[in-house]
Amino acid sequence: MTVKEVSHILEQLAPLGHAEDFDNVGLLVGNPMQEVNGILVTLDTLENVVDEAIAKKCNLIVSFHPIIFSGLKKITGKTYVERVVMKALEHSIAIYSMHTALDNSPIGVNAKICEVLGVEKPKILIPKKRAIKKLVTYVPKSHAQQVTDALFAAGAGALGNYSHCSFKTEGQGSFLATEGANPTLGTIGTLHVEEELQVNLTFDAILEPKVLNALVQSHPYEEIAYEVTTLDNSHQHLGMGMVGELPKPIPETEFLALLKEKMNAAVVRHSAFLGKAIKKVAVLGGSGAFAIGAAKACGADIYITADLKYHQFYEAEGQLVLADIGHFETEQFTKNLLVEFLNKKIPNFAVTLSESITNPIKYY
Repeated sequence: MTVKEVSHILEQLAPLGHAEDFDNVGLLVGNPMQEVNGILVTLDTLENVVDEAIAKKCNLIVSFHPIIFSGLKKITGKTYVERVVMKALEHSIAIYSMHTALDNSPIGVNAKICEVLGVEKPKILIPKKRAIKKLVTYVPKSHAQQVTDALFAAGAGALGNYSHCSFKTEGQGSFLATEGANPTLGTIGTLHVEEELQVNLTFDAILEPKVLNALVQSHPYEEIAYEVTTLDNSHQHLGMGMVGELPKPIPETEFLALLKEKMNAAVVRHSAFLGKAIKKVAVLGGSGAFAIGAAKACGADIYITADLKYHQFYEAEGQLVLADIGHFETEQFTKNLLVEFLNKKIPNFAVTLSESITNPIKYY
């Protein structure tokens, strides 16, 4: 199995097209055609992680955080990033990063936090915008089923737990084929009117090339009339953070004790208690101050995240409890999620959970 083939498997969990624009995801170091001997899964790719990969004969590191985030202008070994890249290249070790592609997945980072905490039926906290596109095309009635079936097979018309969703309107299409044309219907030089269906389908934006290819391959016309627009609708099954409910309300102090225990947190920094039980829980792994407003808007009793600054705790405004358990702590189970996923997809392959400690923050 090659690095490229493993990458395709990982994209089933977290398509790279779902990552945020600022991010750096996918294969960061290495040859995509290299044969993989073993996979080491880690949260961060540090020098000790590369050493671990060498010792365990793993030549592909699957990491949550990208070791290369901003551009490298030189590789001299001066910084830890440069040293990691140099050592990985020296030992022919590829590095693949998931980051916000997995953050945005409905079965990714935040779903794992909810699982660990026992939060039930979680939904996306901040649905991703401009991630849905709409295709409108015009097809002769005789070929409408052929075209829509091809579009469905390419992934168009899928909405949450529903598939094969479309809307069709009857009408008449007209065209006049000029010299050099090769019309499927009608003749050159004569105005032709055809009974057609206007077909409307929505699809995940990352599927656009696949959907348009299916349209071209299945449509009978030489020249195909179609429109693709990006919708303002939010993608309810894709985005940052999650929110759900506990099986039963838990007093604030008891829930924080549970949070500390389940998430292996050395300390929980939190805003003032409100004197009411915790039932509705919002979570967002990593730096999540930007989602405080969304957590309040959805009526969460507590919002669990990391990297909150002093003044951001004021934003609780007596509406919920803000709980900061640490960046590493919110994302620590991500590598377990990845190992579980890879073991299901390639059960007879060597997938190893990294034992290296990569949390840069220590507590005294």
